[in-house]
Amino acid sequence: MKIQERTGAGAGRSAVPAQPSVGDRLPTPPRERKPALAALAVLLILVGALGATMLVLQAGDRIEVVKVTEAIPAGGSVSTSNTTSVMVAKDDSIHYVEWSQLEQLKKLKAVSAIPAGVVAVGEMFGDEAGVAAGKATVGLSLKAGQYPTGIKQGDTVAAYRVSSASGSSNSNSNSSSSASSNSVIVDNARVTYVPGAKDSGDELVSSTNLAVTLTVDSDKAADLAQAASNGEVALVQVPGNSGN
Repeated sequence: MKIQERTGAGAGRSAVPAQPSVGDRLPTPPRERKPALAALAVLLILVGALGATMLVLQAGDRIEVVKVTEAIPAGGSVSTSNTTSVMVAKDDSIHYVEWSQLEQLKKLKAVSAIPAGVVAVGEMFGDEAGVAAGKATVGLSLKAGQYPTGIKQGDTVAAYRVSSASGSSNSNSNSSSSASSNSVIVDNARVTYVPGAKDSGDELVSSTNLAVTLTVDSDKAADLAQAASNGEVALVQVPGNSGN
C-alpha cells in the first residue's frame, strides 16, 4: 500500500507543467533590412571622400603671382610699391606673371592702362608702350616747388608756364608779359612716370630735380617741351583718375 501511494504521489507531481526559467526571453520578430538606405550611405561617404581629395589637390597646385595694387597708366611700369603677391590656382591657359619674375617685369611697359586690383598677365606688358592716337609723352625735369609733394605715377596734373623774369619799366608791357608767361599749357595731363624711393632699380628723387614724364595731347606737346627746356613749367594736381 505504501508503494502505491508513493507512486501515485510521484505521478501527480509529474503532471504539473514545468515553469520557464528566469533567464529565458520571449522571441522577437526579425529586423527589416533596408538595402536602399545602406547604398545611399555608402554613396554619400564616397562623394565626401572625393570632394576632400579634390580640395587637397587644388590647394596643393597653386602658384604665387603678381597683383597690381595701384593703377598703372599706359607706358607705366610695375614696382615694389604698386604690386603685391597673391596665391592663385595654376591654370596653363592663363599667362600669369609669377612673383619670382617681378624684376624682369619692371623692365617692361604697360601697353594700356591697368586698374588696381587685377592679377598681372603677360599680355598686359611689352617692350614699348603704345601711345594712343592723338597723344604724346613729354619728359620734364622739375625743381622743388615746381611739382606737388607726393606726386606719383597715374596722377592727373595741369602744367602751367611760369617765369621769374623781372618786369620792364613799361607797366602795360609788364602786365601783358605776365599774362602771357603765366598761363596754362596743358589742363589735363597724365603722369606716366615718376621715380619712387621704394623702387630699388629706379632713379631716386634728388634734392634739386625730379624727372617726370607726362602724357598729353599731341598739339600741346611742343609748347610743353619748350617751356620745360627753359625751366618754366610748374605742375598742379587736379581731380581725375581716368586713364589717357
